[in-house]
Amino acid sequence: MGATVALLRYGTGMPHYRLARLQQSLGVPLPASTQWEVMQPLVQAARPILEALITLAAQSPLFHHDDTTMRILDLRRAGSATAAQIDPERKGTFTTNVLAYVDAHPVALYFTGWQHAGENLADVLRERSAQRETPIQMCDALSRNLTPELATLLALCLSHGRREFVSLVGQFPAQCRHVLEALGHVYRVDAEAKERGLSAEQRLAHHQTHSQPVMEALQAWMQRQLDDKLVEPNSGLGEAMGYMLRHWQPLTLFLRQAGAPLDNNICERALKMAILHRKNSLSYKTLNGARTGDLFMSLIHTARLNAVNPFDYLLAIATHPEAVQRVPQAWLPWNYPKSAARLDTS
Repeated sequence: MGATVALLRYGTGMPHYRLARLQQSLGVPLPASTQWEVMQPLVQAARPILEALITLAAQSPLFHHDDTTMRILDLRRAGSATAAQIDPERKGTFTTNVLAYVDAHPVALYFTGWQHAGENLADVLRERSAQRETPIQMCDALSRNLTPELATLLALCLSHGRREFVSLVGQFPAQCRHVLEALGHVYRVDAEAKERGLSAEQRLAHHQTHSQPVMEALQAWMQRQLDDKLVEPNSGLGEAMGYMLRHWQPLTLFLRQAGAPLDNNICERALKMAILHRKNSLSYKTLNGARTGDLFMSLIHTARLNAVNPFDYLLAIATHPEAVQRVPQAWLPWNYPKSAARLDTS
């Protein structure tokens, strides 16, 4: 029961009150308070897995991260004990997704509270071994996404720069088409690298051969448009070009660093889970409820990214809580089938 409620609530965005209404219609009442109670044993069983995922993900060579606004009612109520812990300068609460890799396995971690994406990434990186090489950090250019106290190789999302030109095609068709065709060429080169199964180093060489001349020509063309007053700097097109030129080095890290991605789209897709929750439920009631949501969304989306059925995964954790507590690493989404099969046949 706990696995079903957790998947419906946090995997599909069904609020407790809607699930209660569904259960009432089926003749098996399941009020919100009971839903919460039946999930608690699974929360306790699964928490060591999340802790193991965070520790392992901290060693990743690449991190994607971003956040979206998320309301937590207790943090907005004046006089509440939880709200009193907040820095008065904090004006909002957020859900962050940090997407990392354990070997070849993608891991999606969610963190909800008053910290921004950069601060949550910094917390994850504090678990990183000092012997590891400097990781790549992929995000957008917002200052709150940066982690200045921790060393990373900053890569900025090329899609963010591209979207500005897409929105201006109707006003500046020729200039925007020139930019979009250049960026389209880069994405085609990246797709070719994936289709050929190139290694990170081979992909880098492929981009340096086929993408770098195009990007260098684009940079020079945009700079000339602004320098020669062919584009008004304060216009939408001028601002879009200015953004690209100001952030050129991190936007083009993929031309200098093996493994650097082009964009942050995979993280933005992962945040849709939190956005679906916000759309359907509007908010979390308490910080504890938010942390429960983070745990289940982390496990459910990580399972999906690794082609693992999330219901079967949560059910296996609920069925073998003692084994999970003993060796949580054996119950990571890509490891659990062997662990569960060994116990089920013993």
